[in-house]
Amino acid sequence: MPSKKIKFNENEIAIFDDAVIYKRGDYWQFRIWLTKERKYARFSLKTRNRSTAEDKAKLHYHELMALQMQGKSYFSITTKDGVAMYLEQRQKDVEAGLIVKGRYSTINTHLEHWLEFIGRDTKLKELERTDCENYYAERTKTKKGLKISQTTVLNEQSTINAMLSWLYKRKETYIEAFDFKPLPKLDRGKEENRRALFTDNEFKAISLTLDAYIKEAEKDLTNSTNLIQAITGYYLGFSSITGLRRGEQLQLRWADVVDMEHKEARIKRFDLLKITVRGETSKVGKTRKFVIKDFGYLEGIFRIRKAKLTQKMTEQQAKQHIATELIFSTNGTTAITPRAIGYHFNKILELAEIKNIETRDLVPYSFRHYFITQRVNSNLPPAAVAEICGTSITQIEKTYYHTTEDKMVSNALADYEYINGMLVPK
Repeated sequence: MPSKKIKFNENEIAIFDDAVIYKRGDYWQFRIWLTKERKYARFSLKTRNRSTAEDKAKLHYHELMALQMQGKSYFSITTKDGVAMYLEQRQKDVEAGLIVKGRYSTINTHLEHWLEFIGRDTKLKELERTDCENYYAERTKTKKGLKISQTTVLNEQSTINAMLSWLYKRKETYIEAFDFKPLPKLDRGKEENRRALFTDNEFKAISLTLDAYIKEAEKDLTNSTNLIQAITGYYLGFSSITGLRRGEQLQLRWADVVDMEHKEARIKRFDLLKITVRGETSKVGKTRKFVIKDFGYLEGIFRIRKAKLTQKMTEQQAKQHIATELIFSTNGTTAITPRAIGYHFNKILELAEIKNIETRDLVPYSFRHYFITQRVNSNLPPAAVAEICGTSITQIEKTYYHTTEDKMVSNALADYEYINGMLVPK
């Protein structure tokens, strides 16, 4: 293959007369001159053993010969470039309706974490199957001491190997997947492995704080900061009563929500809203419809939007006029950002005096966990909960059907009932 005359030093061992291996420090290195590219290919063989180094060098030699015969370049793109290539393809999948924007965003986040671990300038063709065997250990060593769940890391590993398989098929890597260390099976009965959610008292405190937070912002909506605060407040309130995923909720349009009727409860008035989650915005790609009770969140954000209309309209006319606009947006076309959602969520929890926010891993998505858990604890059938939340029955049973003190007491007193305040056998 090479036409350049090869000169060997004393400490170099020839491989097929035109390549060499040599030691740098404790590890063996490989070097070969590539005529077509007029460059030396150099890389570590990642072994201290001479015999292993020779075997690996011969393997690389034959692979390089095959590439040259096919007219392909050896010199590898970086991991950063490989991720960019893969994300470009996944963006096309979004445009084709094969995956939703939320899924693309998740893939992007997963691969960003991988780049931080593996290095952005690492050559793809220098990757070994064992390079990510300590991925879980490193990912759980976060700078801020935040807890990273095992499920999160497992999902990231799946995304990483999906990308690697895609790159392998395009001859950008020599390996098809990483050999991640197998992780122990999660015991979801343990408290620490349950989804992070609020207590009932915390949820009440958050709801009261949220109302005050929105009212404070609404005192001057000409101020852009206040406008974002109010809309984000309504977003968080709506999230707490619908259990929608972030991507689903941010892509809701006014036409997707229908005000069915008004009801008077003993405590407060509420609306019944029929919500349509379009398939193209759902994580599972399936359209679903469900009805929820709204205690004024949609009405509040509609009032803000209606006030910005330049001509006088009835409520019905206004809703028809803005039907295609995004609900949780300052301009109807661009949704509020995840950064804004996270910032105001933390502010509200701080004002509501919620304890141990970081160690409990409480995030805006915790509203969804609370919503689902409430319906599970209300003895709603798993199929009904799954239908409302756009997930599988298996996922509901696996993740949310865990024992609580209230449920244990309820089970113990299943054959008793309260009559005039007294507990008597049924």
